[in-house]
Amino acid sequence: MSVESAFPPPRQFTLKPLWQSRVVRRLFSGVLVLWAAITLSFICVYLAPGDIVSLLIGEQVRTPAIEAAIRAEWGLDQPLFMQYLHYLWRVLHGDFGRSYLLNTNVSALVLSQLWPTLKLTGLALVVSLTFAVLMATMTAHRRWGRRVAGFFELLLASTPSFWLGIVLLFFFSFTLRWFPVAGDRSFSSLVLPALALGLAQGAVVSQVLRRGLEDTLDEPFVLTLRAWGLGNITIRLRHALRHAALPAVTLIGWLIGGLLSGAVITEQVFGRPGLGKITVDAVLGKDLPVVLAVAVLSAFVYVVLSTLVDILYLFIDPRLRDAPTANGETS
Repeated sequence: MSVESAFPPPRQFTLKPLWQSRVVRRLFSGVLVLWAAITLSFICVYLAPGDIVSLLIGEQVRTPAIEAAIRAEWGLDQPLFMQYLHYLWRVLHGDFGRSYLLNTNVSALVLSQLWPTLKLTGLALVVSLTFAVLMATMTAHRRWGRRVAGFFELLLASTPSFWLGIVLLFFFSFTLRWFPVAGDRSFSSLVLPALALGLAQGAVVSQVLRRGLEDTLDEPFVLTLRAWGLGNITIRLRHALRHAALPAVTLIGWLIGGLLSGAVITEQVFGRPGLGKITVDAVLGKDLPVVLAVAVLSAFVYVVLSTLVDILYLFIDPRLRDAPTANGETS
């Protein structure tokens, strides 16, 4: 028996391009989630008690002309499967029909209120991540700092965003008059809503990030960095934080969903325009086309942002780009 047969060469891993592996699979799963959200919205319409035409009209007075327009718009004279395909085609083209209660195009109405909500959600996300990074890096492996920070994080995580918003309004708007009470006239009107919306979620992310940072600071490479003379802040921010970020990044998908849902109530508390106002008005007025459009659009925003976060994993930890799978190939 030859030496080559006794000692076979090690298995060679075949590297796949990045677009053929994790990114493509994540994009495909995102499309499936969005398709499921659209399908669920269609099913909810047909499972709701009552006549479909009456549901879509809402509190608008029912007339033969409006009824004929709704039947033509939704294809109610066709088989159920054809109605589903018609609805799916319309939604994929951004056509959510017409609000007969408001007498306006639903897509134009929702898109006109999307930007204020995205501004609030984006700034609240910045607040959450900034709060989490600062609290975790300053208190990791510091006993008293960890205890004090843990108390405030638990307090913030347990406080509803609308109640925190009322407290912030009382102190900073009504008492100190530093920020406007309501509206969306300037950046200052975004500060208090973003704080009320982002601090609670940031407190949860901070706890996870601190735990990961403490585990990372116990790794041998940190001792090497200290032996090279690097300062504590440099080690935490430039080296340890990146290694500890993956568990916290996993929560960002949940964080985005919490911010989008919390924006509905926060916008009402601060009297801001946005999807929250039209959603509450649509629910109270039983304007089903607007409710469906907001639900599908929120699912789309959540899927896009969570997909980008998952792809961000590959840039935070390059080892995930060529991690071997069970069949010996690189995913």
